[in-house]
Amino acid sequence: MINKNCLSPIVLFTYDRQYHTRQTINYLKENQFAKESILIVYSDAPKNETKVNGVREVRKYLSTVNGFKEKIIIERDRNLGLTGSIETSIPEIIKIYKRAIILEDDLITSPFFLRYMNEALELYQSEEKVASIHGYCYPVRSELPETFFIKGADCWGWGTWERAWNFYEKDAVILCNALKKANLEKEFNFNNSYFYTKLLKDQTKGKNLSWAVKWYASAFLADMVTLYPYPTLIQNIGFDNTGTNPNLSKRWNSPVNEVPFVLEKIDIRENKLAREAFEGFFKSLWSISSIAERIINKVRSKIINFRICLKNI
Repeated sequence: MINKNCLSPIVLFTYDRQYHTRQTINYLKENQFAKESILIVYSDAPKNETKVNGVREVRKYLSTVNGFKEKIIIERDRNLGLTGSIETSIPEIIKIYKRAIILEDDLITSPFFLRYMNEALELYQSEEKVASIHGYCYPVRSELPETFFIKGADCWGWGTWERAWNFYEKDAVILCNALKKANLEKEFNFNNSYFYTKLLKDQTKGKNLSWAVKWYASAFLADMVTLYPYPTLIQNIGFDNTGTNPNLSKRWNSPVNEVPFVLEKIDIRENKLAREAFEGFFKSLWSISSIAERIINKVRSKIINFRICLKNI
């Protein structure tokens, strides 16, 4: 039974996508316990002049949002980027509330997302081996338990506690060296089915700014696990060339779970069948048909952009 007076705050990170932010909040408002929850929104400042109007529109919309117990909006006066926002804001919030639920502005939720997150955060709060609670599950082909653990941490609709976030390491070089020294790179890459190590190494060269891979690596190296639901309680609507990861495929999405389930505590150990299912999904992304699909979509996008340019001549 959830104590409505002890609900975790919802922390939402926004930038310049008003439509996506509106969708995220509208779905969130349909959640059980939304009206009893605190919504804290971080609005990043524009990186350049082309982003000014978008940020202004988001902030104008945020001023109209209701449907929560309390709404707190923090408007940044300089651009931090998502990683800067995460690394600056989460310590602030978690120091006050000791735990939090974190969303980005392109994630829509099942109406039972907040219920699941709050129940799980309460259920596992004292379990030192549990790093976080995750709301998204990959569209795997296997039937999985309603909840299961995977080693590491994840980033699409998640929650954590102060005790776990203290393991977060900002320095990708330290993480890379630790993985290599412990000979854990293959396991970290899900049996080399995905290029997480490359993402981490690229960050040391300034090629990406992903906070998420550092969070995954930090929890992984601490031998901690994250709880996942099945089916997913999160869907990403950012696959439209408007975000920082425009090349991600819709193959990552499946319909969100619209049926509530009773959360029961399970053994805190990685589910091997779920891990194999994740590996199978990652491998499917690199199949011949998947690669051909990405090439076709890229060509189609270039043709559309070329036609737009011609019209503007």
